Amino acid sequence: MPELPEVEALRDFLDDRLVGKEIARVLPVAISVLKTYDPPLGALDGARVTGIARHGKFLDIATEGPAGTLHLLAHLARAGWLQWKDVLPSGPPRPGKGPLALRVALTGGDGFDLTEAGTTKRLAVHLVRAPEDVPGVARLGPDPLADDFDLAAFTALLSGERRQLKGALRDQSLIAGIGNAYSDEILHAAKMSPFKPTQNLTPDETATLYTALRTTLAEAVERSHGLAAGKLKAEKKSGLRVHGRTGEPCPVCGDTIREVSFSDSSLQYCPTCQTGGKPLADRRLSKLLK
Repeated sequence: MPELPEVEALRDFLDDRLVGKEIARVLPVAISVLKTYDPPLGALDGARVTGIARHGKFLDIATEGPAGTLHLLAHLARAGWLQWKDVLPSGPPRPGKGPLALRVALTGGDGFDLTEAGTTKRLAVHLVRAPEDVPGVARLGPDPLADDFDLAAFTALLSGERRQLKGALRDQSLIAGIGNAYSDEILHAAKMSPFKPTQNLTPDETATLYTALRTTLAEAVERSHGLAAGKLKAEKKSGLRVHGRTGEPCPVCGDTIREVSFSDSSLQYCPTCQTGGKPLADRRLSKLLK
């Protein structure tokens, strides 16, 4: 799933290629992709791209055209991606053929496709007059890489929480942009169990977690900076230390990375670095083996 670092890299990638260009047409291909109907996608015909922004995991393409200021927002969900094409195919895309979900064609003949692998379709596109018109954007918490997201702000966010760290970090209404992969990476860097209760954090532990969060995300953004969209997935995977590396040695201590499975996802962690050498129980038991 694309998370804050990858979406930020896509924002940077599109900023160099889209701003100032004119949209010829936006073509929805998958029936499930478009989540709004007013204004219609046709309102973007002839609009000029004025800026690219990111809101958590949402990519925001701002435009100005005959219909006024409009924002095309995309959430790539678990299996979505953006594929830039210097020359788009000349023929119209065929619905139901392959992973193509939506195409944005520019008047110069270039543009991009939004694709989604698999059978579970969650990629979402919204055309709105303001980003906050999208419910998922309106409920977002602060951006963890914002200049004003300091230790005091992070401490205040966690002060009223009573749940496990893994869930808190992934809650988009608490902190925007962190998903399954980078929450694993942050907790590994902080040397904390994913099941540690937020209310049990000491001030020093809160500071350690804050530093791990900022450093992990900033380093991931830096690694992705300047990469073409097609290379971002490989960069993300290569930069992960524990997530998706079950059975491999921990790069810090050499212990075997373990996994806890959920109904539709899993987490990875290092017992030596994070849980005092004790394996975590199956998540369905919600317990730490003792």
